[in-house]
Amino acid sequence: MRNTFPLRREPLVTCVYFLSPEPEPCLVIVITTPTGGIGRQVLDNVLDALDTRGDGTAVRVIARDPGRLTARARERAEVIEGSHADADVLGAACDGADQVFWLVPPDARADSVEDHFRAFSLPLCEAIARHGVARVVAVSTLGRGVAENAGQVSASLAVDERIAATGVHYRALCPPFLMENLLGQAKSLHATGELRMAYPADRILRTCATGDIARTAARLLLDDSWTGRADVPLVAPDDLTPRAWRRSCPACWAGRCACGSPPPRSTGPPSAASGRARTSPGTTPTWLRR
Repeated sequence: MRNTFPLRREPLVTCVYFLSPEPEPCLVIVITTPTGGIGRQVLDNVLDALDTRGDGTAVRVIARDPGRLTARARERAEVIEGSHADADVLGAACDGADQVFWLVPPDARADSVEDHFRAFSLPLCEAIARHGVARVVAVSTLGRGVAENAGQVSASLAVDERIAATGVHYRALCPPFLMENLLGQAKSLHATGELRMAYPADRILRTCATGDIARTAARLLLDDSWTGRADVPLVAPDDLTPRAWRRSCPACWAGRCACGSPPPRSTGPPSAASGRARTSPGTTPTWLRR
């Protein structure tokens, strides 16, 4: 006789699947001056890093002329058109933002450098308070505690104080003389051998490249762990004077370099017509010696 077993009925199980919403970005980063000499490099460095991170970090840029942005920037970043001195434009960019890269663009036509810097910084301070921005990385300058009534240097340092007073986590990037400032003299240096600079040839001139500023800014923008306020000095390791630049390329300054430029020469004090000092790396004119 065959054994029989009672039929066991398993309970029915109903499976319900829910579609999860799109993940929220880990960070929202706002970058100002994205078409400028420094801001453009900051944006490129951030986008390069995000190519490998893939964590959903979002990037917004504020651009006066979006047409000057690269195709990559227009595709990868949310573009807010306008000036970051405009409170409405800045407010739209900072809504929900975590990190902000801040740079006050120069304006040679401004009546007052202090008023120019103030016009940009006050809307930022308001946006920080209104939208809860967590961190700001700004381009400032060396000279804190030393500079007094120093024009743009003093105005930039005053901006640091104004922003830090909001309580936001703040990093002030402090470069000295930018190496790229000399590029405008490349043609005249090649043609005449003159480097025009109202600066003693035997005094150390601290320098920094804009690329160093951009890489440091990008690193800080992509990091949400730092807190408090601090200056970040950005100074090249070379303790060079303009005279030492001569030793960096002896053949050039001796007139034997393959570039074909004539040897440098010393010139006199600024003329009434030009109003500019002219010096050469190899010499210190007597009118500069004190």
